[in-house]
This record gives sequence, structure tokens and C-alpha cells, in this order.
Amino acid sequence: MSNVALVTGAASGIGAAVTRRLAAGGARCVLVDLDADGAQRVAEEVGGVWLAADVSDPETARQAVELARSTYGRLDLVHLNAGISSGVDFAAFDLARYRRAVGVNMDGVVFGVEAAVPLMAESGGGAIVVTSSLAGLVGFGGDPVYTMTKHAVVGLVRALAQPLAAVGVRIGAVCPGFTDTPLVAGTSVRETLVRAGFPLLSAEEVAAAVESAFYAEEPGTLLVVQPGIHPVPYRYAGVPGPLGVQHPPVAG
Repeated sequence: MSNVALVTGAASGIGAAVTRRLAAGGARCVLVDLDADGAQRVAEEVGGVWLAADVSDPETARQAVELARSTYGRLDLVHLNAGISSGVDFAAFDLARYRRAVGVNMDGVVFGVEAAVPLMAESGGGAIVVTSSLAGLVGFGGDPVYTMTKHAVVGLVRALAQPLAAVGVRIGAVCPGFTDTPLVAGTSVRETLVRAGFPLLSAEEVAAAVESAFYAEEPGTLLVVQPGIHPVPYRYAGVPGPLGVQHPPVAG
């Protein structure tokens, strides 16, 4: 039986690349994005179903999971990918921008996990992969609030690894460097990187890492994705892993 996959932020960038990659491997896909036209376009391309909604609303996750249940009867893979930069300037703090970034980048992951796990467990288990960032492992002064949200989801993944494994659901994250997606398109950050000759990841490269993360043997795996380098698990030197195992440093 082919897998059923749910992808958020699926209308473009990494989410669209993951959707196409999973569909090419036979998965039946449920796409979620605030961009209705983009979600519909990618869904029609891969023969999937779609939902135009805001992941910061808990009802969105519930509706997406119910769409998977009513259409395909199960749920095996979930990619919680939707994310935004914050644009928050601490010298002129914008509370609405702050709340928006937290809602999409953090709440969207929490709501997605909460809604998906029961159906995944009923389906015999599966895997969740969260899109974090290198900014979830190290500080990025260009967007401190974005950095905070990505650190938060890394902590959530590590903390949930053991309890979710107990019900047959693996959870992990990918932590890519700067990726050439709509998130950075047209920004000063992209222009600076391009002028400096700094290589950007493609959405397809990150999608390949996401697919690998779905099948990582160790719950709580954080895959670091950098241009020209095979994705490697991140280890916290001298700090217990998700299952209480001491890990030597590998990356970072």
C-alpha cells in the first residue's frame, strides 16, 4: 500500500519539492498552504488533494488530517514545513509581526503534531519531519525571532522523540542552510549571499534530505543540510540525546 503524506507550505519552495518527490515515489499527497492557487496547482500536478488555510490556526491541522482520513483512510508521513521570516526589528518592535512568526513557525508545528499523531498511530505508525534551519542550531543575527522559533522546534523534536516512538511515530527535523526559495527571494540576504559567491541550496536538495529524514533510524534525528555536503546528523557535544544517549560531536 502506498504511503499517504501531508505537507504544509506545499505551494512552493521546499514543500512543493518534497510533495513532488514523494508523489514520484508513489505517495498520495495532502497539501496545505495559505496560497490557494499554488496549492491547487501543485496538487493537480501530483494528483493529490489540497487545503488552503493558515497553519497558525489549530483548525487547519485538524482539517488537513481529516482530509487525509476521508480521502485516503490513513496517514503515514507528515512534513511540517510551513515557515516565514519574522522581519522583527527590536529597535522598532512590531508585535503583530512577532505573533505572526511565532504562529506559523512554532504553533503550526505544535498543532500539526497534535492533530496528526492519532491517525498515524491508527495507520500503524509513520514519521514526521519538521523543517527547522541552521538557525535552529546556531544564532542568526539577521533575524533573531526567526532564530528563536527554529530553536524552539528543534527542542520540541528532541523532546517528543521518545514519547512518539512509543506509539510508532518517528519525529525528526532537517536544518538546512540558506535555500533558494520564496522565503529569501528578493531579500537583501539573498543579494548579499549571491554577491559574495555563497552557494545556496536548491529546494530539491533539501527535499532529498527530508525524504532521508523520514527513514532515519534514530528518533529525534536533526539532519544538517549544506551545499555540496551529504546531510549529516547534528550531535550536541556532551549533551544527552533524545533517548538519553550521550553523543560525540559530529557537526556544528
